[in-house]
Amino acid sequence: MFMIMFVLNEAGKLDKILESWDKAGIRGVTIIESTGFHRRKIQRSKLHLTFLMEPISVGAENGNYTLLTAVQDESTIQRCLIATETIVGDLDNPNTGVFMVWPLKQAKGVNKNYQLDEDQL
Repeated sequence: MFMIMFVLNEAGKLDKILESWDKAGIRGVTIIESTGFHRRKIQRSKLHLTFLMEPISVGAENGNYTLLTAVQDESTIQRCLIATETIVGDLDNPNTGVFMVWPLKQAKGVNKNYQLDEDQL
């Protein structure tokens, strides 16, 4: 089993990424709003220049989304990577994102077979 972490640079592509991952066989994804060091430095310098005293929001306009998912095998990793680069472009290009994978030594509770009712959302 492996963990995939993908930091999406362009938040507006989140739904397309999730749809493409679903088609690649990925069923569960944890989505975290995030920001990076470089983006934070830019926001902080703008904050000081404009003398704003409000907190900087991270969300869709100013930050990234970090996606985490556990997958069974390397073929699923490759399908996920291909699906991702189809949406964002070559990840070696700037302003696309970061895709990382590492092996999981142990995972429990990952493979649950249940359906959420709409009233549970």
